[in-house]
Amino acid sequence: MTGLKLAIQTVETDVLIIGGGTAGCFCALTISENSNLQVVIAEKANIKRSGCLAAGVNALNAYIGRGETPESFVDYVKRDSEGIIREDLVYSIAKRLNIVTEKLEDLGLTILKDKNGDYVPRGKRSIKINGENIKPILAQAAAEKDNITVLNHVNIVDYLVRDGCVIGALGFSLRGNRIYQIYAKKTVCAAGGAAGLYKPNNPTFSKHKMWYSPFNTGAGYAIGIRAGAEMTSFEMRFIALRCKDTIAPTGTIAQGIKTVQVNAGGEEYVEQYGRPSTHIRLYATVMENRKGNGPCFLKTEGITDEQQMELFKAYLNMAPAQTLKWLERNTGPGRENVEIEGTEPYIVGGHTAGGYWVDHHRRTTLKNLYAIGDAAGGSPKKYVTGCLAEGQIAALSILEDIKVAQIIKRDDNRIKEQVKYLSRFLENNGSLHPITEVEEAMQKVMDEYAGGIASAYGYSSAKLGIAARRIDELLIIADTLKASNLRQLLAIFEIIDRLYVCKVLIRHLEARRETRWRCYQENIDYPQKDDKNWQKYVNSVFKDGNVEIIFRELVGRDAVYEHKN
Repeated sequence: MTGLKLAIQTVETDVLIIGGGTAGCFCALTISENSNLQVVIAEKANIKRSGCLAAGVNALNAYIGRGETPESFVDYVKRDSEGIIREDLVYSIAKRLNIVTEKLEDLGLTILKDKNGDYVPRGKRSIKINGENIKPILAQAAAEKDNITVLNHVNIVDYLVRDGCVIGALGFSLRGNRIYQIYAKKTVCAAGGAAGLYKPNNPTFSKHKMWYSPFNTGAGYAIGIRAGAEMTSFEMRFIALRCKDTIAPTGTIAQGIKTVQVNAGGEEYVEQYGRPSTHIRLYATVMENRKGNGPCFLKTEGITDEQQMELFKAYLNMAPAQTLKWLERNTGPGRENVEIEGTEPYIVGGHTAGGYWVDHHRRTTLKNLYAIGDAAGGSPKKYVTGCLAEGQIAALSILEDIKVAQIIKRDDNRIKEQVKYLSRFLENNGSLHPITEVEEAMQKVMDEYAGGIASAYGYSSAKLGIAARRIDELLIIADTLKASNLRQLLAIFEIIDRLYVCKVLIRHLEARRETRWRCYQENIDYPQKDDKNWQKYVNSVFKDGNVEIIFRELVGRDAVYEHKN
């Protein structure tokens, strides 16, 4: 078969936003409502149902409720994250959480209220919503703006860089034989985090049943890694504690009806393993199962019919498989406890701290490039509203920075090299390896040697050494893959992007020689937390094929951190 020929289409804009999810949409809206700047959103899927909110959500988990303050929110995040956060970033988000929540309501989101007209809390920092249509609301708001153009079904492959400055991005359409060469005065990465690095709970035809969006492949991280952007805290992985099989959220139950975790003997067990926190609840469950005290459950048996119905409705808003599981078995949480398990690990800046190293304005270490939402590191527990807040912060920064910016073009020969690399997978001779085989090999390596489910999330230096070598081997194999159509071309780049993220992740896991977050970063060689030597960020830069580790000092709440480069 002759190679599929792709025509080149050039687009120029003031601001390019890569990723049309929560943060990307809100960043575009903020720019649009405060200027006449032209904004292009490049979205791999369709903006109406893309990103982590594609299926909806039933609560806003970052909100300053009654009795709480932005300062207390920072204290909570710092405590839950064992002290390793960018306090300046978290604080700037916390001060905007309620503002962006009100904006969401103005756009049409239904937020539940009590008889006094106050938002109904689900916890100290969480409020209840009817959020099945939250993403269509954001997408419609963006689509209605005259100065926002949405390029759906466009997969970004690499940044366009000149003299260390990001001047746009290169990608290809999944709906036409086109390569997009997009030039912009400012570029924002809002492409989300990385799922699918490790073997999932549910393999084969059910592998999409995972905690994080299976379509978020770490592409935003990968294009930054290859361009030399500084990354942070990849070793602070996120592993969700979820309802078994459906991988539905457990917080809906734990916070919604204030239930506890129990083992097979009905014993509450979490506090035996330390002060309850997000990662300790997971670690305690893993340990109970290893000791033979499992399976473990959320204790729901005996809840009222009203509470059960509330859970049925809540899961229909975001994880309908859980409600359907109960109904098809003619049961419910009031009649039986809900079994729980940990997922495979993810890299995601919205729940933990992995992502681009950014300054106070969300500028990355590459000039003219910003990162927000799950793509930006340093500030855990953003959730939906935190991602909106970061989109707003970056947008307002861009409005100031862009006053002295201009569109810069690349050398034609360098563009031709990038286009040639993109197209070569369509022209490769038949590979010895199917695309899915490389993906499964990657997941097996990471599961067994880099702290996946198979090893109860623990890893050692010896195992990481094996993982690093295997990932490098798979990167070589990935270069030989053959695509016969655009969908296969997308699958190849998704694997390559994941492999680059794995490469950086392995180095970060190896570099932090302690265990700070149980399960998230379970270093068997160094099983204890070491505050004396490891109150620092583990950062990295990819250079000349190697991941170079950089250690940085903690940044305080009132600091205004800006890059020195």
